[in-house]
Amino acid sequence: MARTAVVTGANRGVGLEFTRQLLARGDRVLAGCRQPGKATELNALTGHHPGRLRVLPLDLANPDSRAGFVAELPLALGEDARIDLLINNAGVLHSGERFGQLKQATLEDSLAVNAIGPLLLTQALAPWFADANAVEGGGLPINQASIGERLDRQPAPFDTSHHPVIANLSSQLGSIAGVTRFGAPSYAISKAAQNMATAQLAKALAPRGVVVLAFHPGWVQTAMGGPKATDAPQAVVAGMLSVIDAATPAQSGGFFDWRGERLPW
Repeated sequence: MARTAVVTGANRGVGLEFTRQLLARGDRVLAGCRQPGKATELNALTGHHPGRLRVLPLDLANPDSRAGFVAELPLALGEDARIDLLINNAGVLHSGERFGQLKQATLEDSLAVNAIGPLLLTQALAPWFADANAVEGGGLPINQASIGERLDRQPAPFDTSHHPVIANLSSQLGSIAGVTRFGAPSYAISKAAQNMATAQLAKALAPRGVVVLAFHPGWVQTAMGGPKATDAPQAVVAGMLSVIDAATPAQSGGFFDWRGERLPW
């Protein structure tokens, strides 16, 4: 059964590859990016997959932009639609940081884009997540989900062949146990914060059977990864989708690489 996915930062790199592969296998995608008018490759996919890709503006650091994105959901998804998969992919990496020259603005921007924005977007999208336990006979009704506010919208029936999944694209640089040197501090700090958000969301959404995962996608051959990166985006995304497709509540709140191996916090 085709699923509905939301992908942030879908205009390039890993986000664009997620969009390509999800569409290729027949899923519907709601793609968010800061400047849809300039997302040439992303927009080109709409012609190849008519009716299954919707591109919307989304700046994760901007509360008004997040609210506008969510406001488009009833029209974009339809009254009986649901979200089966959320890929929190959008992120920022500030280069050239040196100890003794760190700037508050850089730290705040990294936290806003990499940790705070994805968390608050997930909270806002939660009423549309497919509710596994509502179908499988366990857990709490949707309006008792513990995310800090009442959720009165009942999603469409859940496809019981898969659990709904939230995939947060993190980094091994966010692993406190893995620190070996000083480097990319604002990125590392924000990804560590995002990892905690993953663990918190896993607890908040467990009553509804929603699986929340953190991924280290590797050193990917993208604009962020740079020319020396070793991992092809096609293989990385295919690997993460395999892990996502097989995910169960037992993995929720875990930190994995793109091959499905657990990583230390």
